[in-house]
Amino acid sequence: MNEKTASLNRQAFHNYHILETFEAGMVLQGTEVKAIREGKVNLKDSYGLVKNGEVWLLNCHISPYSHGNRMNHDPLRTRKLLLNRSEIRKLIGKTTERGLTLVPTKIYFSKGRAKCEIALAKGKKLYDKRETEKRKTIDRETRQAVKERR
Repeated sequence: MNEKTASLNRQAFHNYHILETFEAGMVLQGTEVKAIREGKVNLKDSYGLVKNGEVWLLNCHISPYSHGNRMNHDPLRTRKLLLNRSEIRKLIGKTTERGLTLVPTKIYFSKGRAKCEIALAKGKKLYDKRETEKRKTIDRETRQAVKERR
């Protein structure tokens, strides 16, 4: 696929169990698109919210465009995400019933348009994080041992 990743939220994979992902379009201003192309996006503390039948992206920091003028955008502006009505209904049901969270996992360009991959996620406990870390180190060590044998 013709896809270029602008920002990846690695901390989301560390702090949450990712259950299901959705591809959403974003309502952006002109200087925001240019700043995303420069890679000046931070998804670290951002989250999604369903309000009045619409999905919003909060706390996503898009730095002001370097060649912008006084008409630059607000870095922490609340941005609307564009999803199908059926997907929004699904998100409303799952976030209210089970207490799941909407977490953006990455922002990328697909066919020239900025997209946000948003995931339904459940928070990990401390022991889950430790278990994941152990599994990663074991996998890394086994790959390294196989590589050395060859």
